Amino acid sequence: MTNEELVETIENMSVLELAELVKTLEEKFGVSASAPVAVAAEAGAEAEEEEEEEQVVFDVMLTDVGDQKIQVIKAVRELTTLGLREAKEVVDEAPSAILEQVSREEADSAKERLEESGATVELQ
Repeated sequence: MTNEELVETIENMSVLELAELVKTLEEKFGVSASAPVAVAAEAGAEAEEEEEEEQVVFDVMLTDVGDQKIQVIKAVRELTTLGLREAKEVVDEAPSAILEQVSREEADSAKERLEESGATVELQ
């Protein structure tokens, strides 16, 4: 039987027949068809954890201005090169990015400064 004939035979099998074939192959060769799926899922989860740990650049997002809008505008001006009008526009458009692609230290410092002025901030 050629590979093409084998594939054609498998294509014409019912789901029940395919399940029986898988079971027979597992028993014959001492393997489990479900093991690679579990390993692949586990490897994917580990890769996601590594990505989270390896994040080295962050965006500082202003999510809420709070009660002290003027203080927040001042803090935004200190943290950026924006003028008064531009800083006010960024604050008025919250949620908005204040800093993008900055180091962890710079992002933490900016977050602290903005929170001191009454804003709510997220690091992404």
